[in-house]
Amino acid sequence: MRIAIVGVTGMVGTEMLHVLADSPIEIEELIPVASQRSVGKKILFRDKEYKVLTLEAALDAVPDIAIFSAGGDLSLMYAPKFAAKGTKVIDNSSAWRMDPDKKLIVPEINAHLIGPGDMIIANPNCSTIQMVMTLAPLHRRFGIRRLVISTYQSVSGTGKRAVDQMTGERQGEEVEKVYPYTIDRNCLPQCDVFMDNGYTKEEMKLVNETRKILEDNNIRITATAVRVPVDGGHSESVNVEFEKEATREDIIAILNETEGVVVQDDPKNHIYPMPLYSKGKDEVFVGRIRKDESLDNAFNFWIVADNLRKGAATNAVQIATYLWKNTLVH
Repeated sequence: MRIAIVGVTGMVGTEMLHVLADSPIEIEELIPVASQRSVGKKILFRDKEYKVLTLEAALDAVPDIAIFSAGGDLSLMYAPKFAAKGTKVIDNSSAWRMDPDKKLIVPEINAHLIGPGDMIIANPNCSTIQMVMTLAPLHRRFGIRRLVISTYQSVSGTGKRAVDQMTGERQGEEVEKVYPYTIDRNCLPQCDVFMDNGYTKEEMKLVNETRKILEDNNIRITATAVRVPVDGGHSESVNVEFEKEATREDIIAILNETEGVVVQDDPKNHIYPMPLYSKGKDEVFVGRIRKDESLDNAFNFWIVADNLRKGAATNAVQIATYLWKNTLVH
């Protein structure tokens, strides 16, 4: 296997290197790709050094798989070029997620949808991934009628410059502002840009991607996405209304059997998920599971995961692993 990582020097790209190094994939050659200013730098991977290349050089190398994490514009421009040469592309941007001809994959839920002809595969939004990991098995059992979502998203989701802004503010330094306001000791009710309907792009990703992954356009969904001064992972408060009657015991039993999900729900002993403890982990953590006393067949959930791991790098590498194991790569 020859694998390219496009955007290898970014926060997600760096995390992809770590996850890929620990994966079972037998990799003959890594092809690290970054912007012109990083070309020629050396990347250490599985005790071997590789030089960072340009996108054009990586294209000429014709890797078996190319994992993109360099923004939507580059993905729109280059993913089809790689695919035309026979390279399987796993894209971490929003460029292809809602394309009806592209699969939007969370391997534990719908990897079986990937076929030999799928050359560009979309990695969902980080907030969507951790939520559907929890909700997919419950939707299969009880049916979801409506979701009310509030997110508390780490600054790392915006990238290194955002983390630098928060760190600098905490140290009392003058810093470049990625956000329109101070983020330290603050909460910004804006993730991504605002759309004509008053929602942000991030909020609409939660709506549209969830429906696509769960294959149900009838689920009613509303979301508010908030950026918080945290550097460990994203947290979500999710209110779920089911079609069928459920109990807390049923829900916990199902989630305890769900691959990649860890139930942390013992409020009497102060045990519940927190981003401080999700950082660096691949699992999705869920707790504060309780009946919504204001509505029949409704429950509240608190869902936490490292947005750079399962929310991005881990999910992409899991897709690559599925392609490798199922010989879907030429």
